[in-house]
Amino acid sequence: MTDKKLSLKPPRGMRDFYPEDMLLRNSVFDAWRQAAEQHAFEHYDACIVESLDLLKRKGGEEIEEQIYFFKDKSDRDLALRAEMTPTLARMIAARQGALSFPLKWFTIAQCFRYERTTKGRKREHYQLNLDILGEPSVAAEAEVIAAAIRGASLLGLDANDLTVRISSRALLADLLAASGVEQEHHPASFLALDKRGKLPEEKIAELLADSGVPPASIDKVLAITAIQSLDDAISALGHETSACTELLAMFAALDAHGLSDWACFDISVVRGLGYYTGIVFEAFDTDREFRAIFGGGRYDNLLADIGGKPISGVGLGFGDVVISDLLAARNKLQDQSIGNCIAIGFLNVDQRETAIRIATGLREQGRNVDLAVAPQKAKGFFAKASARHYAQAIFIGPDDIASGTVKIKTLADRTEEQAAIDSF
Repeated sequence: MTDKKLSLKPPRGMRDFYPEDMLLRNSVFDAWRQAAEQHAFEHYDACIVESLDLLKRKGGEEIEEQIYFFKDKSDRDLALRAEMTPTLARMIAARQGALSFPLKWFTIAQCFRYERTTKGRKREHYQLNLDILGEPSVAAEAEVIAAAIRGASLLGLDANDLTVRISSRALLADLLAASGVEQEHHPASFLALDKRGKLPEEKIAELLADSGVPPASIDKVLAITAIQSLDDAISALGHETSACTELLAMFAALDAHGLSDWACFDISVVRGLGYYTGIVFEAFDTDREFRAIFGGGRYDNLLADIGGKPISGVGLGFGDVVISDLLAARNKLQDQSIGNCIAIGFLNVDQRETAIRIATGLREQGRNVDLAVAPQKAKGFFAKASARHYAQAIFIGPDDIASGTVKIKTLADRTEEQAAIDSF
């Protein structure tokens, strides 16, 4: 019996990153990191394996079915993290007494979810997480949104490419209560409303019915989705609630950031994770061709729920899959070159030591150098350097050794400059 042929593909929903793929991934990560640091977020990281109990307890209504979980050799229930916020809460709660608040932290984390793979959705992805803990005002929401938009801007996107859609779970709770929907049906209503735009209205009605929501309340829940503006919501309530006041302040703060053109009110934004308590937001491309680019919101109870002291938090997750697809669709993939890299080659082994000395000198100057490991002909060397989008190239032959000089060729325009070998 012959062995089954081994598949050379990665597991379903997972990805390999070849060097050419890493160029794009690194450009996204660099933009994220630069944006976070420009907004003074501190970098942190954590273990990729978490307690299953933590993720199940804090993941929300759908997350239990999506966790990759397993038992270790000591029979402990563990899981690959599905998102970063529960881990962040655990870390903060563990040192809460020693930390100075408010704090602003960021990480670029790999997360795993077992779910159906579709356009823009994998079973693993990387995401930028931005969190502010200990600031109860909407300045925190405005700051994380501003940092995420800055990251998008650094990648070449503008307000014509994406819109941040903003709502509030507290406002939705106010509207449901004002409509006569019982409190016990609010969680099911949130979950169903989160499917708006993803499922037909009749399917959303079925979800509500399956959750035990009475027919009269189903009609009231669906009617809320017809609200088009914050003014409409205030009119439906008959007065301005604290949730409305927060949203008005939120939009004023974004205006102060110069980001009014990037944001709008959208009552259908709910977010599927159960720990959100207030303002929530999601960014979509303006054509709504893709899934959410980034999203997040206010979570006021998360630390207390896992044993920490009560403290307010705002978080945002910005995934790498959709933003990469959007950049490609909008022809905004920036030049993925090797930057200031210079290639150094040589014709035969007699020039190898000189090539090594020049490469060492350039590296000490801070240049990235691709040093050939074997002799080659000039034509092949320059073709390879050009194909890799290197900035410059030096090819060393017997005549160069004799003259004590080499030619540094700029590959973009084929210009050359002479340099003494001893100058490196």
